[in-house]
Amino acid sequence: MNRKHFLSSFIAAATVFPAFKTLANTVENESSSFKIPPYLKPGDTIGITSPAGYITLEQVQPSVLQMQSWGFNIKIGDTIGKRDFTYGGTDEERLVDFQKMLDDPDIKAIMCARGGYGFVRIIDQLDFSSFKKNPKWIIGFSDITVLHCHLAKNYGIASIHSKMCNSFPDDWSKAEPIQIETILSIKNVLIGEQMGYTAPVNINNRLGKTDGILVGGNLSIIETLAGSNSDLNTKNKILFIEDTGEYLYSIDRMLWNLKRSGKLKNLKGLIVGGFKVKPDDAGEEFGKTIYEIVLEKVKEYSYPIAFDFPVGHQRNNFALKCGVNHTLIVNETGSVLRTV
Repeated sequence: MNRKHFLSSFIAAATVFPAFKTLANTVENESSSFKIPPYLKPGDTIGITSPAGYITLEQVQPSVLQMQSWGFNIKIGDTIGKRDFTYGGTDEERLVDFQKMLDDPDIKAIMCARGGYGFVRIIDQLDFSSFKKNPKWIIGFSDITVLHCHLAKNYGIASIHSKMCNSFPDDWSKAEPIQIETILSIKNVLIGEQMGYTAPVNINNRLGKTDGILVGGNLSIIETLAGSNSDLNTKNKILFIEDTGEYLYSIDRMLWNLKRSGKLKNLKGLIVGGFKVKPDDAGEEFGKTIYEIVLEKVKEYSYPIAFDFPVGHQRNNFALKCGVNHTLIVNETGSVLRTV
């Protein structure tokens, strides 16, 4: 059947049969075309807020100075310096602060100060109506994967998976080259430069070339969002995953969840970033490497797979544009990911 004719008939049917409305909305929300927020220009303002863990004003100062040196103005949110146990303020304080950043037309990008835990506690209370009309770049990783997945699922708006304020060096002149390069990748993404990253050869890689929209983030976050209003749709996407502080058996369990829920079935490609694994307890050795764990779950699929990619809880954590078309090439010399 002609696809255009089918969709027209489907939408028409939805107006006649109310039961079709929910499904029609799902199709719209999981569109394969993402909206790209405007790139930043000198003089634009970046807001800094802490929707998850606690951080002090002193700790964010290196990032403030660096982003100001790039020509941007900085607006510090009310949650910076606030603390409610492990959180950057109470749920209400973090909700209000993030909402202000979403709604403020003068703020062109939002930098999450750090990860930790806490975004899932406020995500369903945020009002994205103003943000949908005037999207802006939201920056972060780890716990901020909640937001990347939520934006992809519900609004089809691109976002930036990258280091946050707590990763900026205190002294730029003494920073390691890889630290400088990864921090500068945030600036390059924000101003709209074409991005391209490489990873070395890994004997476990699966060779191939593919194009698709890039989605992903922290594996444990992606898994825990399953069945929720932030559940990530991976069909026909290039998926990237990373994690830290997990046992091998836990990573195995999470990947079984992705496989059983269909998230690994119809991928265009798979990128496996950094995985800092907890040592097995004595007498409880799992018996598989991270490579064996992944390959076991995808053995019946044929898409390219790139291991040891420079993304994750590590120094070589480069800025990636979630929701943007990329080309992934995996060959005998390594792997390359670049924006289209």
